[in-house]
Amino acid sequence: MSHQMPEKVKGIPENAYRPLKEGEVYEPIMSAEKTYPEVNTWSVVWGLVMAVIFSAAAAYLGLKIGQVFEAAIPIAIIAVGVSTLAKRKNSLGENVIIQSIGACSGVIVAGAIFTLPALYILQAKYPEIEVNFIQIFLSSLFGGFLGILFLIPFRKYFVADMHGHYPFPEATATTQVLVSGEKGGSQAKILLIAGLIGGFYDFAIATFGAWAETVSTRIVEAGVQLADKSKLVLKLNTGAAVMGLGYIVGLKYAAIICAGSFVGWFVILPVIAYFGDGMTVPVGANILKTIGQMSSEEIFKAYVRPIGIGGIAMAGMIGIYRSRSIIMQAFGLAANELTGKGGAKKIDVRTQRDLPMKIIAIGAVVSVILIFVFFQFGVVNNLTHALVGLAIVMIIAFLFTTVAANAIAIVGTNPVSGMTLMTLIIASLIMVTVGLNGPAGMVAAMVIGGVVCTALSTAGGFITDLKIGYWLGTSPYKQETWKFLGVLVSAATVGGVIMILNKTYGFTGDNALVAPQANAMAAVIEPMMSGQAAPWALYGAGAALSLILTMIGVPALAFSLGMFIPQDLNTPILVGGLISHFVTTRSKDEKLNNARNEQGTLIASGFIAGGALMGVLAAIIRFAGFNFVNEEWFESAGSQWLGIVMFGALCGYMVWHTLKAKVEE
Repeated sequence: MSHQMPEKVKGIPENAYRPLKEGEVYEPIMSAEKTYPEVNTWSVVWGLVMAVIFSAAAAYLGLKIGQVFEAAIPIAIIAVGVSTLAKRKNSLGENVIIQSIGACSGVIVAGAIFTLPALYILQAKYPEIEVNFIQIFLSSLFGGFLGILFLIPFRKYFVADMHGHYPFPEATATTQVLVSGEKGGSQAKILLIAGLIGGFYDFAIATFGAWAETVSTRIVEAGVQLADKSKLVLKLNTGAAVMGLGYIVGLKYAAIICAGSFVGWFVILPVIAYFGDGMTVPVGANILKTIGQMSSEEIFKAYVRPIGIGGIAMAGMIGIYRSRSIIMQAFGLAANELTGKGGAKKIDVRTQRDLPMKIIAIGAVVSVILIFVFFQFGVVNNLTHALVGLAIVMIIAFLFTTVAANAIAIVGTNPVSGMTLMTLIIASLIMVTVGLNGPAGMVAAMVIGGVVCTALSTAGGFITDLKIGYWLGTSPYKQETWKFLGVLVSAATVGGVIMILNKTYGFTGDNALVAPQANAMAAVIEPMMSGQAAPWALYGAGAALSLILTMIGVPALAFSLGMFIPQDLNTPILVGGLISHFVTTRSKDEKLNNARNEQGTLIASGFIAGGALMGVLAAIIRFAGFNFVNEEWFESAGSQWLGIVMFGALCGYMVWHTLKAKVEE
């Protein structure tokens, strides 16, 4: 029976974030001895609505800037807001389910957009490649299902056994939002205002071209000379969503990402331009121009980005090596439960019960069969190739699951790009060995990469949901069961959005969506599958750089990501990180700094959600055939100067509103 009388939520227990002492037990907010409203029509419907909306928003933003914002915090805030407006009592458990189902959006989007748009990018060169909705939908769906099934055996280790040892930054923020919402507060109002500001700001750029979306040092004559002679150029994206993303990432990781970008653009690129200026023949794999003929952007794509790709792949390998003991431990626990050995017993406590291991085993077997059928009849039409593809997916997805969960637990960032790049390289080498190459091989490798990438993204995001549920006292088996429905709806939404965005903007050519990860994946796959030389020396240099960074304690993944995401998208992330550092260190009162950080996170979440949602609306308007942008003004120096002023005003508002935060009594 659910409680009819509303219970007063007191806040998160004192021992939630620290390791437990010997004999101490963590008691969640919702008692394990009682039953609360969790799964019902209200929570499932709202969860699915959130999944659709945020899948569309995250897909647009991710393809535009290469970063997928985490949907958990905005969804949690909205869940709290609608529950408050509807005057629902004891809604904490319901809100966790809304957030858990809705958060499928971000993770499915990350899996899909990092890989599957590469099919369209390759199609531009190889018209025989066919891309359809079923490929995109099923890659995302099966990957999401595998991510859930592979993670469940690791749940107890990450959320309970390691209690207090991992910070879980995103889960912490989301939990705080859910608890403070249940207690009451003005957070939903702050988020709404920021969402409107960020939304209309980015809508004015995307739909009307009111001011320049990107400004660069070429705005002045000295900058033009510097770019032409020394290939030195600094760029900045003026969007609200990107700057908000930087605030949530924080200064440390924003600085590391930008350091990678700046080393690429201001050290490696000018050195290449300096020594290569007199060369009379193109240098490198698949390069058609001499270095002297190339612009800064062309040198970046040809020489700097492959170094970043090598760095990302090596960072993923380092992550697997560091997680080897966790993988073996979870494998042993699962085997014990299935065989009934090792003292495995039925768990009756509501807050500790997972889906039974037999259900997970059956689910895994069914997934294997369905993926094989999909590969055999929808991708390769060859028994050997389908079996090889299936083996690659299952082995790599399982091995990398712990890397994804570990990364989320420690820094809140999932390194799926690097792990997927490594998957593509391995898949391409194996597929070519078994006789599958050319355009058909490219499609097979990208679909395999899409399934693996979505599995890893889902696993990483799901550990956040389960940690939130652990802190608050929801039923894990209910979260695990309904996560499948969220994946289904999100996969269908993402498939549709990718197709619309491809028809509207495209992923290649002028004014196309950047899709940086997908472009990087296509750049890796094409030479390997078409018999051309791949830039192995540059990949190797990136791998060596990752090893060196790891030795000196610098997160190699973030640095390498900075080296292949376009510079104009990294610089506003650094601006957001600097604002975060500034507003949270002004006071000597730690509580006030924390209150400001929480308010800043809400405002940044509003900018991200509002900007991304309006970006989708702008894409739909453009898709419908309406174009209100005056290209001559949009490309002019005046438009760039106005962009600088508007971006400055947006940053000023962010600082002013954040510093207004007060400590709640």
